[in-house]
Amino acid sequence: MATNLAQDLSLKLETLLKRTALSITDQQKNQLVQLVLLLNKWNKAYNLTSVRDPQEMLVKHILDSLVVSPYLQGKRFIDVGTGPGLPGLPLAIINPDKQFFLLDSLGKRISFIRNAVRELGLTNVEPVLSRVEEFKPDHLFDGVLSRAFASLKDMTDWCHHLPNENGVFYALKGQYHDEEVQSIASTFVLQQVIELQVPELIGERHLVIVKKKI
Repeated sequence: MATNLAQDLSLKLETLLKRTALSITDQQKNQLVQLVLLLNKWNKAYNLTSVRDPQEMLVKHILDSLVVSPYLQGKRFIDVGTGPGLPGLPLAIINPDKQFFLLDSLGKRISFIRNAVRELGLTNVEPVLSRVEEFKPDHLFDGVLSRAFASLKDMTDWCHHLPNENGVFYALKGQYHDEEVQSIASTFVLQQVIELQVPELIGERHLVIVKKKI
């Protein structure tokens, strides 16, 4: 059963990736499939995501995370309110040269991430159990990522201490609302809004990039 599911997911992942410009190694594809299998297994006990179907997880969690990859600038990133490691784990898998800190305040989510890091053999992921406003990193970040975490105002207010002087906020959003940008503090500026294309995903996806004013 597990073998069949893994094979089905591998085929589905191949089909989805062909509809993107992403270039991913066979090992990385295998790790992405293993991540879905782990998420599916843990979800039954820990209720980590409302998405129950592993095939749907590939679209709504894996591809939805991966499409952000081409826009990441820098080496050091923090994924705030990461939940079960989204978008951080998929991005870490396909960007082994970048370092990802995955922060969440719920222990069961961080336990899942620690297990996934171990099972997948990832060396570029640091799980962090903390509230974001209380986290004091040793070094600041090139990018602060969030996916379905909070409004832009809350994200920039709560995470203002995390990016370095050139660092930016990457907010993964559904529909783009201009009024959400208008609500952020005047110390921040909208840099770019990118419409993302996620194969087989119904609904809009946008990446909103915000920067501190220097």
